[in-house]
Amino acid sequence: MPYPPLLKRLSLLFCLLFGLLTPVASFAAEIDGSTLSLAWGIPFVGILLSIALCPLLIPSIWHHHFGKITALWSLLFLIPFTVSFGMNTSVGLVAHAILAEYIPFIILLLALFTVSGGILVKGNLHGSPKLNTGLLALGVILASLMGTTGAAMLMIRPLIRANDNRKHRVHTIIFFIFLIANIGGGLTPLGDPPLFIGFLKGVNFFWTVHHMFLPVLISSIILLGLFYLVDSYYYKREDEIKPRDPTPDSKLHIYGKFNFILLIGVIGSVLLSGIWQPNIEINVSGVHIALQNISRDILLLIITALSMKLTAKQVRSVNQFSWEPILEVGKLFAGIFITIGPVLAILRAGQDGQMAGLVSIVTNPQGEPINAMYFWLSGALSGFLDNAPTYLVFFNLAAGDAATLMGPLQQTLLAISMGSVFMGALTYIGNAPNFMVKSIASQSGIEMPSFFGYMKWSFGILIPLFLILTGIFFLV
Repeated sequence: MPYPPLLKRLSLLFCLLFGLLTPVASFAAEIDGSTLSLAWGIPFVGILLSIALCPLLIPSIWHHHFGKITALWSLLFLIPFTVSFGMNTSVGLVAHAILAEYIPFIILLLALFTVSGGILVKGNLHGSPKLNTGLLALGVILASLMGTTGAAMLMIRPLIRANDNRKHRVHTIIFFIFLIANIGGGLTPLGDPPLFIGFLKGVNFFWTVHHMFLPVLISSIILLGLFYLVDSYYYKREDEIKPRDPTPDSKLHIYGKFNFILLIGVIGSVLLSGIWQPNIEINVSGVHIALQNISRDILLLIITALSMKLTAKQVRSVNQFSWEPILEVGKLFAGIFITIGPVLAILRAGQDGQMAGLVSIVTNPQGEPINAMYFWLSGALSGFLDNAPTYLVFFNLAAGDAATLMGPLQQTLLAISMGSVFMGALTYIGNAPNFMVKSIASQSGIEMPSFFGYMKWSFGILIPLFLILTGIFFLV
C-alpha cells in the first residue's frame, strides 16, 4: 500500500503555511459581520448543494471532478474577497481555516480511517434476530470510539455475511445506518465530525461524553428494541422460503489486532490535547496554535504511519481499503472551511447581520434560545446537507463561545449536538457512511431502496423518535 497521498499533501500544506510568518490580521477579528451581504455565503452554499445533489444528478462527473468543482467554488469566493478586503485579510482567513480547523479535523479522520481500515473480521455467523441485534449494539459502542465511518466499514460486511441466506435484509441495513453510521457516533468527539469540531472550538471531551450519554442510550435502546421486533417478524417468515446459505457458519477471526492498540493511542492523543494545558502557543499568520494541539496532530500522524507499516497488506486488500474516501473528504472540507468564514461572521453579528431572520426563529422575545428549534433546524440541515458545517453554523449562531455553551447554554449545545449527529440518518446524504453502507449492500446483492424510498423508512421510524427526544430534553 503506497504512502497516503493525503499525508504528503498535508505535509506540503504545513510547509507552505508555516512559511507565511509575516503577521497578518485575523479574519474573525477584522471583519464586521453586520456589514457583510448574504452573497458572500453563496460559495459555501454552492459547495454544500454540490455535495448533496451532484452525486444524484451527475454522478459520473462528480466522481471524477469533485475536487475541481470544490476548488472553483473556493476561488469564486477568494478572488472577490481578496479584492474587497485585501491580501492580508484573505491570507489570514485561509491560514485560520486551514491551521486552526481543517488540518486538525482531517488528521483525526485520517488516523481513524487508517486504523479502522487495518482491522479485518472474517468468518460467518447465523443471522438470527438476537445475533443481529447484538452486532448492531456492538457497532453503536464502536462508533463512538473509532468514528461512524470506521465502525460502519468494520461491521457492515460481517453483518451482510451473517444474513446472506435470508431474503429480507433491507431493514437490517437501514437500522445499521440509523445506529452505527449516525446515532452511535454521538457519545464522544471521536465518533462524528460535528462533535470533533466542537472539541476543536473548546468543548470539553467529557462534556460531550456526559451530556450525550443519555440521548444516545435512549435512542439506541428504542431503535434496537424496534429492530429486534421487526427482524423477528421477518425471521419467522424465512421458514417459508428456506434459501440456500451461500456462506455456511464459521468461527470469527480478527486480523490486524495491533490496530486496537493504535485506536487507544488515538483516544489518548485527543484526551491529551484536552487535559494538558502548557499555555505555549505558536503564532502563524495571526493564528495562535497551542502546543498541545500540535502534539496531538503529530501523534495522530505517527499512529497513522504505524498502522500502515505494521498492518499486513492482505488485511487492507480484503477490506478493499483505498485512499479515495478520505481524499474526497479532504478536498471537500478544505473548500468548506475556507468558504464558511463569512457565514460565521454574519451569524456572530446576530440581529445586526443579514441572518437576523434565522436568529429570530431560534430565539424567543426575551432573547433566550429556543432549544427545540435548534435541535430540529440543525438536524434538518444535517439530514440534507453536511452535518459538520451545519454544527459549526448553529454553534456560532447560539454563542460561538464554548464556555458559554457548556455553561448557561448547555441545553442549546446539547440540542445542536443531537440534531447534527442524529438527524444525519434521515437521508443517504446526511452523513458520509450512509451512502458507503448503501453501496456495499447493493454490491452484495441487497436491493436497497431509492433515495426517497429510504426516507419513507427514516421518516416513519426516526421522526417519532426525535419527537420523543424533543419532549424529554427540550420541552420539560
